[in-house]
Amino acid sequence: TMSASAPAIKLAVDEPAFDEEVVQRSHEVPVVVDFWASWCGPCRQLGPVLESSVEQLGGQVLLRTVDVDANPGLAQRYGVRGIPAVKAFRAGAVSAEFVGAQPGPAVKAFLQGLLPSRADELVDRGDAASLREALDLDPSNLPARRALARSLIAD
Repeated sequence: TMSASAPAIKLAVDEPAFDEEVVQRSHEVPVVVDFWASWCGPCRQLGPVLESSVEQLGGQVLLRTVDVDANPGLAQRYGVRGIPAVKAFRAGAVSAEFVGAQPGPAVKAFLQGLLPSRADELVDRGDAASLREALDLDPSNLPARRALARSLIAD
């Protein structure tokens, strides 16, 4: 059972709720927004694929749906031209997106790309050994390089 404070994995959001449920929440966990409409055939194909793929990740990614007919302001704000339009938010901003119905494997790959890498997880730990391991995995990881430099200076 999930704790009462855990956010719903899937939720339909409107303009008033968008800032809290998508922008703010994306500072804690990646939030995928499905911009759709009831009359859109490809949207009806993509919806269940997206939902089951997100559910398989068990809360590591959240799904929010926006009906573009009911929320034209949100569609305009995020430059939605064609639907379904899927936009992933991390740290308050769109970090990845795709347009059009995609097959399950493509959706799963898109979602996997939003998850923190092993190197990111090691950087979050912050100790020097973890930071060195992160750099072995991903030599171009700037946060790891900065944090390691800081830890060496602090020693």
